[in-house]
Parts: sequence; C-alpha cells; structure tokens
Amino acid sequence: MKQSIKRAAVLGSGVMGSGIAAHLANVGIPVLMLDIVPRTLTEGERHKGLTLEDREVRNRIAAASKQLLLKQKPSPITSKKSLELITVGNFEDDMEKIAGADWIVEVVTEKLEIKKRVLKNVEEHRKKGTIVSSNTSGISIEEMMKDCSDDFKKHFLGTHFFNPPRYLKLLELIPTRYTSSEVLTFMKTFSEDVLGKGVVIAKDTPNFIANRIGTYGLLVTVREMLRGGYSVGEVDSVTGPLIGRPKSATFRTLDVVGLDTFIHVANNVYQHVEGEQDVFEIPEVMKKMNEKGWLGSKSSQGFYKKDAGVIYEINPETLEYEDRRSLSTAATELAKQEKGSHRKLKALIESEGDRAGDFVWSIIKPVLIYSAKLLGEIADDISAIDRAMKWGFGWKAGPFEIWDQIGVRKSVARMQAEGLTIPNWVLHFLEDGNETFYKQEKGEISYYDYGEFIKETVNKKVINLQLHKEANPVIKQNNGASLVDLGDGVALLEFHSKSNAIGLDIIQMVNAAIDEVATNYEGLVIGNQGKNFCVGANLALMLMEAQDDNFDELDMVIRGFQNMTMNIKYSEKPVVTAPFNMTLGGGAEVTLPAAAIQASAETYIGLVEFGVGLIPGGGGTKELYLKELRNLPQGVQFDLTKVANNVFEKVAMAKVSTSAAEAFESGFLGAGDSITMNPDHLLHDAKAKVLSLVKTGYRMPHREKIPIVGDAGYAAMLMGAKALRYGGYASDYDVKIAEKLAYVLSGGRMKEGTLIDEQVMLDLEREAFLSLIGEPLTQARMQHMLLKGKALRN
Repeated sequence: MKQSIKRAAVLGSGVMGSGIAAHLANVGIPVLMLDIVPRTLTEGERHKGLTLEDREVRNRIAAASKQLLLKQKPSPITSKKSLELITVGNFEDDMEKIAGADWIVEVVTEKLEIKKRVLKNVEEHRKKGTIVSSNTSGISIEEMMKDCSDDFKKHFLGTHFFNPPRYLKLLELIPTRYTSSEVLTFMKTFSEDVLGKGVVIAKDTPNFIANRIGTYGLLVTVREMLRGGYSVGEVDSVTGPLIGRPKSATFRTLDVVGLDTFIHVANNVYQHVEGEQDVFEIPEVMKKMNEKGWLGSKSSQGFYKKDAGVIYEINPETLEYEDRRSLSTAATELAKQEKGSHRKLKALIESEGDRAGDFVWSIIKPVLIYSAKLLGEIADDISAIDRAMKWGFGWKAGPFEIWDQIGVRKSVARMQAEGLTIPNWVLHFLEDGNETFYKQEKGEISYYDYGEFIKETVNKKVINLQLHKEANPVIKQNNGASLVDLGDGVALLEFHSKSNAIGLDIIQMVNAAIDEVATNYEGLVIGNQGKNFCVGANLALMLMEAQDDNFDELDMVIRGFQNMTMNIKYSEKPVVTAPFNMTLGGGAEVTLPAAAIQASAETYIGLVEFGVGLIPGGGGTKELYLKELRNLPQGVQFDLTKVANNVFEKVAMAKVSTSAAEAFESGFLGAGDSITMNPDHLLHDAKAKVLSLVKTGYRMPHREKIPIVGDAGYAAMLMGAKALRYGGYASDYDVKIAEKLAYVLSGGRMKEGTLIDEQVMLDLEREAFLSLIGEPLTQARMQHMLLKGKALRN
C-alpha cells in the first residue's frame, strides 16, 4: 500500500508535543492533539461551576497547550490560521479518533514504562498500516515496542525532532530491526519534502547522534574551563562564531536549553552506556546550580543573569555573578583577521602556547576522537554524523569536516604526541595514503567509508550552488552577482555582494541577465544561498552620496534601480524570485515585480525604508499597492481608499512578515506565488515554477494603469499619521515622511479613481526618496542604523 500522510495525531501536548503539532499544522496537515485528563479542578473552573466530567475540564491540558502556541517566542506557528488545524482532546475520551490518522506521534514524558503503556493503547486503536513514531531524545526505540504486533513493529520507528520543530532543521529517524524499509524511505522523503527537515538515519543508541556528541562536547568544554581557570564569558567568546559555532556559543546555549534538560540528556548516557560514566559525570558546579533552580532562561538566571539591563556571568567557583569577560589574545586577533570559520579555527588551533588557542585545541581534539570512536555505533557513516551536528547544533562543519580543515595527518600526529589514543580505522585511513575524509570532484562530494570513497546521496531537489558552479561554468559575473546555468533552459542570477546589498553592480547584472535570458534561455530565477536573500540597497553608499550632495548621482542610481525592477516585471521570459530569511527594502522591491515568487517558508519580507527616514524608491510602494489590488476577489466591489490605507500602514509601520504564510496574509505574496518548506529545495522549486510558466504559455504582462485614491485618500492617510503623533506613537518627522508616502499613493493628489501610468508613481517615489535623503533627520536615522543596527525615532 502506498503511504501518504493526510492527517496526524500527536499524543502529548507539552512543549515538544505542541511544537510538533504546530509544525504539522504549518504545512497544512490536520492534527489531533491529546493529553491526560486533569484530576483536580482549577480555581477558575470551580468558579464557573464546572466538574471533572465536563469536556472543557477533561481537555484542559491539550487546549491550554494549543493556546500557549500563540504566546511562545519565537512563534511555533507560521500563521494564526495554523491553529485551526489542531483539534484537542484527551487520552480517555478520544483515543478511538486516532484511527483516522496516517501518522501517530507519541510525545509523552521520557519514561520507558509510560511510553510502552501509551503505545499499547495506540495499538488497540490505530488502523492497520498506520505509521507510529515515538519522539524521544534517547530512550531505546526497540524496547518500547517489543510487546507489540508484527504490523505495529513494521510501521514503528523513532523520531527525534529538535526544539523548536519549526526552526531547527535536524530530524533524526531511528528505525528498529523490524521497521519496514519502505516505511523508513517514505518517512525520510516526507520529512524532507513536506516538513522541510534535514534527515539523518541514526542507530538506536542513547541520545542517538547529535545529542550524544553535542552533550559530550559541552561537558568537555565545562571541564576544560574549570581545569584551566577560564571564565564563562571567556569560553563563550571563543566557542561561538570564531570557531564556526552559533552566537550562543557554549553557556548561552545551555541557558536556552535549560540546565535541567541538559542534565537529563547527559544522565541518559551515564546510566545506559558502559564505560562512559567518567565522561558523562555532571560537574559539581552544574549540580549545585540545578539544586538552586538556576536553570537558565526559564528561571531568569543560569550561567548568565540580567540585572537592570546588564548581563553578568556566574563565577563557577563562588557561584557569584560578576562582570562578563572575554578572551583576547594574539591567537584570537589573528583568527579574526582570517576569512571563513574554517580558517579562523585553524589559526587558533595552530597557535600553540596561546591561552585561547590551547583552550580551543583542548575541546576540539576529544570531540574528533570521540566521533571517530562512535562511527558504526551511532551512525553508519561519517556524513550522517557531520550533518547531524550541523543541522542539530548549528555547527558550520561537522567533526570529520573539521578534521579535514585542520589537517587529519598533522592533527593526528599532534594528538599521538600528547598521548591520546586514535581509533584504529583512522590510523588505517592514513596508512592507506588518504589525507581527507571528503573528496570533491565535478560538483559531487564523496566520503570515506571503511576503505573506499562513496558518493554522498542527497535529495534530488537539493541544489548546492557552490558545488553546481564548480561543475557548470558561470555565464556572466561581476563583484555583486553571477549568472549561472541551472539546466533545462533556466538561468539563475545569484547575489553575492556583502550582505547581498544592492548596488550598481547588481543592477547591471540583473539587466544583463534578463537580456541573456531573452536570447538564450527559457526563464530566470533570482535567488542565492547566502545568509539572507537581500537586506536592501547599499545604505552606507547612499548616505555618503547624500552627505556629499551628489544628488544627480543618487537620482541616476534610483532611476537605474527602478528600470531594473521594471525589467524584471516586463521581461519577455518569466522571472521567478526565490526569497528567504530577510528580504527587506530593496530585496522586497526586487521580489515583488517578478512573474511569480517561490518563497522559503521562513521568509521575512517588508518595505522597511521608513525606519531610516525614507520611503521605497525602487517601485516597492507601487508594486505592493498593485499586488494588494490583484489579490482582491474578482468582480467584487471594493473601497480603493481602504486598499491604499492598508499599503500605507504596512510601509509607514515598516511591517515585516514573520513567515511566508504571513506574507500571503499581508499581501506581499498572492495568486501564483508558492511556499517551499525545505530551504535546500528552494532553488529547485523556483526553477520548476519557471518551467511551469513556460509550459503554460507565459506571456509578459501588459503595462498596467494604476487607479489612485486622489485627494480624499491622501487626507485619510495623513489623518491616520497625525492621530499616531497625537497619541505619542509618532514624531513630527514621522508625519513628514508619512506625508510624502501619502502623496505617492494618492498619485500626486489627483482625482479619486484616475488611472495613471506606472511611470508616474515611480517618478513620485523617486522624487520623495531624493527629497527625504537630503534631510538631516533622515541622514541621522541612516547613520544610527549603520552604527547601532536599529531604528532611530527622531
């Protein structure tokens, strides 16, 4: 029977259970979420005259968890509409309803006997062939279902989502010896394509892959800190981005995770893995903090504590809070000069005798050896281990990739000189003349696997742009962008300027790309695989030109930007934009005029120029207004003033969507646009959208006439801005900027309903932009944003 998942059930509504339910709802899957029945009434329930038999009381725990999803930060849901897909109930009244689910996820408390009891209940109610998984961070999957039927065992496996499920990429799938290969293959594909996860197959061992190595690495770091007399802040200053780890580094990560949670995970290995008790013994300082309830963010103090706006670090010897320190040495300064986290790490490790360099080496070398020792025990290949650490812990490189970066042969010799034991397979690897665990050739990666190199298998929807460019010559390029052949007649324009900020070089490449595609290709994708799609125009360059009174130059640049966005819109061949993460200001202006938008689920799009004292100058206001009009139902009477007010509010408030789903609701996305759940599949899906447009006979649009609101709409918009000022929510200068924006949206205060050419509104945008950028208060806002990274309200 061909598997499909159209409905799901989640058993357990705690933080992880509700998070999984939310993520399933985010992708459009209806979810039944159940939890236990309360045994006592709350004061509020007594006051309402309810009893323990009332459904409101019996469903209280799951219902409260559902409502809590609205309050959690960061939000587990991509849209409030997701909640409509979650139905709540309880284990006693509603278990028979799980028969309607295609996937049942058990997420109850991390105790084997409780899980076994719940799974036994599941078996009594599930329909034959339904996939069942236990979401656990380390309990034996096989132990849970050993008393279940053959059909249950065949369709059962472990799932280890990382919290929060919406944001963290890793999903470990843990099959048992009974799990059907068809079920495992289906769940891997479903999890990648529908849930947007990075999937690794793990062995059924305590803590699986990422938590096993990650917990070990954290404990090693704590011990080395205590042994070497380093402070918490010093450790975090060198174990974050400097070595390719997240900004939260070591101890801020522990504060976010929660010390009690970390201890529970570490104890799982301590109790179940023979011979690793010394390694996973919790240091005394952590035990004392746990006893005091200093668990981290959830208790407002842990390794760090915020007091009167100042953050202090704990002294592990005295348990007193002190001023934060950072570690600055010759090695850290040298590393900061290097480009790329791998070069920074190498610079640190090679700085023997340096206080920072020695510390980093002391925490890296045991993790490399430990990872090599566990190969075959926790995962079948080094690629799975590396991907788990990158996707689960946010490392830029996994253990074996790190080993390649610092030099396997050289680092092994140093380890041996220091008396460390290297796993035999690594020594055989070197004896055979190998130098790196990975090889790259013709755009493909192979990894070492017990005497041979095996090509890394990836989902066919994954396009690694760096590898793709190595195998396929770049068509055109300059400092800001490159035009790449994606195959099948589709070209890709990739931004790669600093922060993907738009300057003249990108404007030139967009125009050149559209010309090239018109002659030689079927269509164009505008996308990249940087940190963000595009954070806007080059603010520093514009400020410098304004301060030098180079307004003719600025006028030329804005005209060029507008011409570029119009070229995107009226390209003879379809242009599809593929935004993701921050898509702000000029990034939104590039995105909006495309024939279609293929947005990553995590797309935060907005016209944010108001925050630096400007309004959009590249056609953003015009395109958002037109998009809003196109999104209205056909044949329905509408209030044009209301449409203009909606756009005015979004631009004046610099509103940014918190997801692609919300971008649909706010009008930045509309008919013909789509969402990709897995960011690794975004370029593939954008390419497919181009080909779909071609197949259905794409024709470039006719030049649009824009209906404007005129004087009456202008007055209404300005009244709203002044009301905000009177309420203390806007400054006098905010009102001045708002007046310029209202003038643009009103079409220059013509008669309501007048149809104007797009160029008229573009000219109004440009004139408003140029007048504002010459204002000292706008320049002050721009300067503040460049220096502080946040808006100034002057």
